[in-house]
Amino acid sequence: MKGLTVRWSLTDAPQDAAQLLRDYVAEASFPRFTGMQGLRFKTWRMREGEWFEGTYVFLSDEARSEFESTFRAGAATSPVSEIVGSPPDLVEPFEVVAIAEGWEGFEATARG
Repeated sequence: MKGLTVRWSLTDAPQDAAQLLRDYVAEASFPRFTGMQGLRFKTWRMREGEWFEGTYVFLSDEARSEFESTFRAGAATSPVSEIVGSPPDLVEPFEVVAIAEGWEGFEATARG
């Protein structure tokens, strides 16, 4: 499996950026990626005031490459870049060596 991490700094973002990001994920991003062909899963992670990150795991090299190319082309004007006021600091492909699902399983949700 092939992964991609995209991370934005929040150190210079507006004060309300964290809440705006939560709302954006719940209202737009979560629905967009749920059921996306070629995507195994996506997680959204944040350390408020530090960084916001999307981590993607794709079925294949081709699926990741296609998404990465499209994303990079519009990264500076993506919705998250608009919210935080800057483009991503990191766009990093990686290999997923393994995924273990615990007894409690995965829960697909847009709100913690």
